[in-house]
Amino acid sequence: MITAKVHPLSTFAGAEHCDGLVDMVRAWAAHYPVTHCWAHSTADNDLAGAPYYGRDEETARQDGFDRIYELSWLNIFGPKLVETVGRERLLSTPAHRVEALPHGAILLVTWPTAADFASDEARQAQARAFVHLRPELDYATVLRTLRERSAELTPVEPRFPPDMAGLLERTLERTAFSQRYRRIAELNAWTPPEPEEWLPASACLPMDVEDAQREKEHYAYLAERCVALLHTEVPSVFQETPESLTDADAYFWKEEFPQTRSREAIEEHAVPAVGAYLGEVLVRNLGGQWIPRRKLEEAQVRVGQRVWLPFLRARRYLRSNPSLLDYSLTQLYRVAARFQSEDTGRHRD
Repeated sequence: MITAKVHPLSTFAGAEHCDGLVDMVRAWAAHYPVTHCWAHSTADNDLAGAPYYGRDEETARQDGFDRIYELSWLNIFGPKLVETVGRERLLSTPAHRVEALPHGAILLVTWPTAADFASDEARQAQARAFVHLRPELDYATVLRTLRERSAELTPVEPRFPPDMAGLLERTLERTAFSQRYRRIAELNAWTPPEPEEWLPASACLPMDVEDAQREKEHYAYLAERCVALLHTEVPSVFQETPESLTDADAYFWKEEFPQTRSREAIEEHAVPAVGAYLGEVLVRNLGGQWIPRRKLEEAQVRVGQRVWLPFLRARRYLRSNPSLLDYSLTQLYRVAARFQSEDTGRHRD
């Protein structure tokens, strides 16, 4: 099997480029026996169920493309498939281009240009050709399915919350092209809860440890454990910057960290390390001050007129995969930075 991917699909918006591709594939198929060949949108193929089309993997590998499960923009049907469908039926398909090739294969192109495969006119042409080759199918049903797939692939512009935009864009990297616009629409409608892991400075919990410096050194040690955990995949953690928090968020999301590690290990090791790292970033970048407490979850970082509870945030953050976005490190930092700026502005006034 040979696979080649071209991105973006708009490369084939013009008839000249599309004709060139078809001629190239035709020339190749004229010299080498072909079982089945196609060119189409990867995203649309995913929505169609390719490559198994509802079969289990073992059956699909055993049977291959033993019938026409789906019709792509460009298709070359090998001799065995031609025999199964019927040569005359294939050659009489209502399509943009149908041509007999050497070795008994047949080339079929449904529409002049590939890039607009999802347009309604192209979908109608695709449905007509598909139903011609599979007469047991209903044209209206096939066309409705194709139109539904086109709707799934209609571009949606991101309108993400500013505090979360960079992180949410990163999470899309793991989303299949066929699901991307749906996911963008979901994220556009989603609003992260406002951080609750804070107290007014006037209500902060007083320090209740005997040696504050020793506790701060312990927090620094815990933060170093977070660096040790992430540095290979997230080199920016060495810098302890707001950007490193977003990189860490993206890593935990990609790894589905709360679901792929034991709950015991997360509570015992990850939560303290992540909470301390978040606190150190607040201290380093916003001039925060640790207010140590005997109970780790009560330890605070004062920034302006608020105190933040980084260990509490880390525990909520690492509770589940959805929590990685609901309680992101990125959002808490940006909200803290915004309040600090407002506090500074009021102080100057």
